[in-house]
Amino acid sequence: MSETKKYDFIVFGATGFTGKLVVEYLVERYLGNPEIKWALAGRNLEKLKSVAKSKNVPDDICLFTADSNDKTSVENLVSKTRCILTVVGPYQLYGNNIIESCAKSGTDYVDLCGEPGWMHEKNLKN
Repeated sequence: MSETKKYDFIVFGATGFTGKLVVEYLVERYLGNPEIKWALAGRNLEKLKSVAKSKNVPDDICLFTADSNDKTSVENLVSKTRCILTVVGPYQLYGNNIIESCAKSGTDYVDLCGEPGWMHEKNLKN
């Protein structure tokens, strides 16, 4: 992994309903695995800290703030990881900067999108 891409993946949207489920799953399955380096991200640091505490996320898991409507903050987040796992939705409203930044930087992109029209449009564009 390159020095600038410190994380294998970052969960973006970790404070929402689905994000919390993803965090819970990761803690149950990957806690203590030194081969996988992951982090959490969302708009609000206090909410991230609350989720981390409630889901028993260890202190060595980094928390990042980013706003999907702020292209610079998304680009900064994407630059830190090999893969963004985003649960920030609806994607047609909040996903464009994320997927475009990933395509631009060569960062892998994973989402849980159920919006086929938006997915088709992004597949054609990126």
